[in-house]
Amino acid sequence: MNLISFSLILTGVLLNAAAQLLLKAGTNAVGHFDFNLDNVLPVGLKLAFEPHIFGGLCCYVVSVVIWIMALSRVPVSIAYPMLSIGYIVNAFAAAYLFGESVTTQKLLGIGFIIIGVYLVAKT
Repeated sequence: MNLISFSLILTGVLLNAAAQLLLKAGTNAVGHFDFNLDNVLPVGLKLAFEPHIFGGLCCYVVSVVIWIMALSRVPVSIAYPMLSIGYIVNAFAAAYLFGESVTTQKLLGIGFIIIGVYLVAKT
């Protein structure tokens, strides 16, 4: 895998991770909600006009375009496992931004992910 291919994959992964963080920030701003027939429209409008939600969706759109560019250069069997890098990014970003815990078990899992991504990237 060359530098351009890896850069495209990493950019797509980071945009996807940013999208998840923005969606979480948006749902934090909106608060807990349940969908039922009585509130589909009010909750839907709240979500539609929440700036973090909009930003997250924009990140998804751009990440899909970049991901398609990456897939045109790299076999999917190599590119797809790289998406797990997003879990690593989000675990630490969620701890920093939202106060979520990073337990020893999560750190062990992150270690396995790093080893796995490294092994896949070297093929």
